[in-house]
Amino acid sequence: MKILVVGGGGREHAIVHKLSQSPKVDKIYCAPGNAGISQLADCIDINVSNIDELKRFALMSGIDITVVGPEVPLIQGIVDEFENAGLKIFGPRSAAAAIEGSKNFSKCLLQKYNIPTGRYKAFNKYEEALKFLKEIWYPVAVKADGLAQGKGVFLVKSFTEAKEAIDLMMKEKIFGTSGDTIIIEEMLFGKEVSVLAFTDGETIVPMISAMDYKKIYEGDKGPNTGGMGNVAPNPYFDEKLQVEVMEKILKPVINSLRKEGIEYKGVLYAGLMLTREGPKVLEFNARFGDPETQVILPLLKTDLVDIMEAIIDGNLNKVNIEWEDKKAVCVVAASEGYPGKYVTGFEITGFDDLKDVFVYHAGSALKNGKIVTSGGRVLALTALGNSYDEARKKVYKELKKINFKGMYYRKDIGIV
Repeated sequence: MKILVVGGGGREHAIVHKLSQSPKVDKIYCAPGNAGISQLADCIDINVSNIDELKRFALMSGIDITVVGPEVPLIQGIVDEFENAGLKIFGPRSAAAAIEGSKNFSKCLLQKYNIPTGRYKAFNKYEEALKFLKEIWYPVAVKADGLAQGKGVFLVKSFTEAKEAIDLMMKEKIFGTSGDTIIIEEMLFGKEVSVLAFTDGETIVPMISAMDYKKIYEGDKGPNTGGMGNVAPNPYFDEKLQVEVMEKILKPVINSLRKEGIEYKGVLYAGLMLTREGPKVLEFNARFGDPETQVILPLLKTDLVDIMEAIIDGNLNKVNIEWEDKKAVCVVAASEGYPGKYVTGFEITGFDDLKDVFVYHAGSALKNGKIVTSGGRVLALTALGNSYDEARKKVYKELKKINFKGMYYRKDIGIV
């Protein structure tokens, strides 16, 4: 079997690594890939948004299944295009991917079908948003409607902070057209949990839960990032909550999409807040999370190819998905300055001495035979253990062996 993975980050490296373990897989291609992925797959220099070129490559190369990592091509309609060409592809069609592509679409759906989430209002006119901000109680969350690489949420405590946020989004256009419409939402308090689920539009199978560390600095301080680490399973997410989330959130959202004439196939990512009133939806993503994938997939025992084939064919109910009974801790090593401006091109060393960890490349490239930094989040290291503490000690011990100029990582991942 030939597989094409679309993407070039740590999430895609984790997907490629897990697919490479399947006895069904003969060859893996990755577009565009990265230095780490190139050790397991043939990297193809095609941008993730170039759907026509990706489709042409899949047809010419006899690709059996294409797996889409990032959200952008999903929202642009890569699944629709591939299916129309008779190609098998893993991920939701564009109409379903709108659950991530537009927070307004997502919130409207949740409100219409009484799925628990924070109260909100959407605005596409600056003056109206400003007027509303003068009339409300704080704190609130101000969000860009469209994609913003995990950075489009401002948690504000005053009118002054809120005005700064909408100025950045609606006037300065820091997120481009993604900030043309904004969401002003009630602030939810509690513990966050990331719940990813496999679904074929009928059957829903949750994965191991995860806890994300979004802030750049220890103690959850500083600006939001795409994620500085994870632990799995989430220590605050017990079996009772699992049942509640399945019955009140996961099943209702898949069913509500179906009622709207939208079939959802692939991975549904629910970012939840465990409030005093119960779990509430913060956001949905239409794909594997990053870096959640890097902490969840190492715990998967079942062949990922079997799961993906079953979802594409609508037979997920026939697959028994099993997980390792262990804890996982993932820590991200980033470039100095991330999530702001940073410099790349520094050599990364220390790979040869690593033991008992999974190393996922996120922002790396090959240059003159050397592996160098090429992004903000550079690497993610994941370790498994019988306890969070055991996994945590393993990952930090090995992380000390890695080195590149300006390397930064949080020291408090996995303290639970």
